[in-house]
Amino acid sequence: MTRLIQFAAPVLAIALASPACSAADKKKAQAWVDAEKATAEHPDFALQGEYVGEGVGVQAAAMGGGKFYVSEFKGGLPGAGWDGSAPVVEIVDAKALKSAVEGRKKIERESPTLGAKPPEGAVVLFGGEASDLLKKGEVKDGLLWAGAETAGEYGDFKLHVEFRLPYKPDAALTSQDRGNSGLYLQNRYETQVLDTFGVMYDKEQIKVPLKSDPKQWCGCFYKFKTADTPMCFPPLSWQTYDIDFTAPKFDASGNKTANARITVLQNGVKIHDDVELPKGTGAGGGRKEVPKGPIIFQGHGNPVAYRNVWLVEK
Repeated sequence: MTRLIQFAAPVLAIALASPACSAADKKKAQAWVDAEKATAEHPDFALQGEYVGEGVGVQAAAMGGGKFYVSEFKGGLPGAGWDGSAPVVEIVDAKALKSAVEGRKKIERESPTLGAKPPEGAVVLFGGEASDLLKKGEVKDGLLWAGAETAGEYGDFKLHVEFRLPYKPDAALTSQDRGNSGLYLQNRYETQVLDTFGVMYDKEQIKVPLKSDPKQWCGCFYKFKTADTPMCFPPLSWQTYDIDFTAPKFDASGNKTANARITVLQNGVKIHDDVELPKGTGAGGGRKEVPKGPIIFQGHGNPVAYRNVWLVEK
């Protein structure tokens, strides 16, 4: 579902400006977890986001200091018409951004699986209240905050998760301070949760260099594989992961006979298709694989919220 917001249209040439880089990068950046408050307190919040015009899509990510990382996609937005060609990418100020998107429409996309109800027989890990199915972490305002983990262990399953990234414009774009969390399946295989809205994974398509590893960005299997399509929505948007996970298999002697496999849809778009995982990812790569394990909603000191979390065991 897409909600249109009238903004102000034809793309103009966007002047390149230098990104803001100051003491803000050296201290913990302020985080907003409420869109109304972010709109009232930070002028860049209302400008950042997605815009569409005839045959084109634009993503503008706030970088702090009134600067925006702007990517223009031919055909439409990623997952919604983009033809896969390298986007035109530049860093601009607020005035140039307003000029560039004049006459286009600002939209707020919504995942087609947002609010999906658990089917009969599903294990509802979090439905708005604390339960004995989860330990650690914090439940506040009807949301589960990063740092929790399941009390039970699971093998093969289909998992639905909704998550919301904070708005942290003064944290360096794609840095691990920009809303970092992660879903660690069996505490071994991480699907990254991070605000990397508006940036590409393919280094051939990154025209303005970013100082981080794309295999650490949202949707990636941490330090193992980037997503096939960059489907991260703007911060403070509710997003979804729908994951089909098959655990590794072992014989009676404990020898592994088959690797884990995983398919991931982010915001309704398939970003990983039946990927084989020969071992855990990131820190999980050093842990012995198991037929069943807990699910970790990784905490890194960032206010990442989760809701409507359920799974169906296969």
